[in-house]
Amino acid sequence: MKTSIQHSAFSIRGFLALALLALLGIAQPAYADVHVDITQGTPQPIPIAIPSFFGADGNEAQYGRDIAQVVSDDLVRSGLFSAVDPRSFVQDASSLLVQPHFADWRVLNAQVLVVGKVAAQTDGRLKVEFRLWDVFSEQQMTGLAYFTVPGNWRRVAHIVADAIYKRITGEDGYFDTRIVYISESGPATNRIKRLAIMDQDGANSRILSDGRAMVLTPRFSPTMQQITYMAYYNNRPRVYLFNIDTGAQTVLGNFDHMTFAPRFSPDGHGVVFGLSDGSDSNIYAMDLRTRRIERLTSSGTAINSAPCYSPDGQHITFESDRGGSQQIYVMNADGSNPHRISFGEGNYGTPVWSPRGDLIAFTKMHGGSFYIGVMRPDGSGERELTEAWHAEGPTWSPNGRVIMFFKDSPSSRGTSPHLYSIDLTGNNEREIPTPTDASDPAWSPLLP
Repeated sequence: MKTSIQHSAFSIRGFLALALLALLGIAQPAYADVHVDITQGTPQPIPIAIPSFFGADGNEAQYGRDIAQVVSDDLVRSGLFSAVDPRSFVQDASSLLVQPHFADWRVLNAQVLVVGKVAAQTDGRLKVEFRLWDVFSEQQMTGLAYFTVPGNWRRVAHIVADAIYKRITGEDGYFDTRIVYISESGPATNRIKRLAIMDQDGANSRILSDGRAMVLTPRFSPTMQQITYMAYYNNRPRVYLFNIDTGAQTVLGNFDHMTFAPRFSPDGHGVVFGLSDGSDSNIYAMDLRTRRIERLTSSGTAINSAPCYSPDGQHITFESDRGGSQQIYVMNADGSNPHRISFGEGNYGTPVWSPRGDLIAFTKMHGGSFYIGVMRPDGSGERELTEAWHAEGPTWSPNGRVIMFFKDSPSSRGTSPHLYSIDLTGNNEREIPTPTDASDPAWSPLLP
């Protein structure tokens, strides 16, 4: 249950609190309960009607329109819902609060209906409430209310979308999350790469680093709003920890040799990364509490890199060319029992374990093209989700149903990377808007 959001220099200023007020209604048994099984094939999108939330005055009405639009955009972007055209709506926001005319909504083929209200409180906060209705059974499926400061209306919209998603799919949503990424600008010969963060839909993008050092490979902690990343100062690599809520930044380590892609352990107490001494590259684990480093691989002159823990912390997947070509391997978390799991044509890299533990996402290079794909942890069930001239950097949504990555194409001005998301069916690829070129995304857990 979400009860509060921490105020910080990097969150919306002036925020006081967001509180779950109460269930406005308990879902009643329905003879045609709306549900979508997102584990089987490509589900047919559910038609959903989301009228503007009611507001008694101009400001409240504007918030109501904005919140409804963000909720609709979130759900449609998931590929599981299709929005009924608002121009066909036959009830206005005020009459919906009294009682939906379900027969009218059935004519529009709406299977579910969202009814909401926004009201200013005497203390300056907004009260945002909504009800989710099953149109055919005429039963309320869920209802919730929230209090927040006006500047935080967008996050409330994401939380509402998560509640609807969970009620209909049975699984947690992923809309109340953030993406950290590399903001790229400038000519190809003098590229500026800065750390940036945004909401998962591309809103509220802001820069976190000043651009004086090249920043690479940001990764989110699974337990808190903290990231680890690489930066080059005076051509020397450093690994940093950065607390997004407080802005505190600490040096995790200064390394004499190239350091690759640090990632957190599932409990947030450690990181795993690749370290090269020029002739080879091996994988190391660091305990963040003691700064103790342990070497996990040793394979002669091979390059071992891009490690990622399994959700239970028992295994690590990584890429290695120890067999003669770049492939994906899995080993125990202590470095024992390394074994190859990728056996398709081409080279494989950037393996990332799903938060659900059931799949590993990867980048594949074959026949002059790049692919973003998934396979099971034993290497079976390989599926390619998308193909591009260049695509890399998969990162999972916290519910393990969507992957974000970056891709680009050649042009007369060089390459221009952009962020994209795609679901596990491979049929719902969408570009995520960013103010600049963008690469190397990392998805946060659900916000606390």
